[in-house]
Amino acid sequence: MFRAAILALALGTASAFVAPAPARATTVVKAFENEIGAQPPLGFFDPLGMLDGADQDRFDRLRYVEVKHGRICMLGVAGWLTTSNGVRLPGDIDYSGTSFASIGTGWDATQSVPVAGALQIFAFVGFLELFVMKDSANGAEPGEFPGDFRNGALDFGWDTFSEEEKASKRAIELNNGRAAQMGILGLMVHEKLDSNALFEKVGGAYIGLQCDGLICEIGKTAF
Repeated sequence: MFRAAILALALGTASAFVAPAPARATTVVKAFENEIGAQPPLGFFDPLGMLDGADQDRFDRLRYVEVKHGRICMLGVAGWLTTSNGVRLPGDIDYSGTSFASIGTGWDATQSVPVAGALQIFAFVGFLELFVMKDSANGAEPGEFPGDFRNGALDFGWDTFSEEEKASKRAIELNNGRAAQMGILGLMVHEKLDSNALFEKVGGAYIGLQCDGLICEIGKTAF
């Protein structure tokens, strides 16, 4: 009995020196609930828990990746819509006489571009990634915010905007980028399923959008 009492007392005393349990990850997550991008209708949306226990550096890294992917996908959707409507550069893509007009659209284009052309595209994108698209503002490191690629050249009057205008434009870019990521995924999936919702194959032609200036209508574009 005496030994049991001593053991219980020792255990109780030792518990006083045990470090308290860390705060729940939700406490850290709450710090990001008011960040740009946490907006209606979803608000703060992190179903995979990627910000559980995250600090500001982790959040900034994820935001940087999100912004970059969104910009790439916006360009991708714009390029897909443009080429799907038959818009091509004039002339040939190589010395053997492969014309730009003969290059397909979407997945088909990846099979049509000559290897040398694909390597040039890869090298150009790599150059932009390593030397141009840097997260800096007017030559300063780091940028004013994740994804600030002005680099002292591409400003477009950003510094003349109020803080509210800056926040609004950044939120708009995030939303458009998120929509574009879903959009380009949908375009690729539907093309592989041969049931493209925007450009439906009809007898060797595409039913798509034909535009005259800012006015667009459904029309038939042959390839």
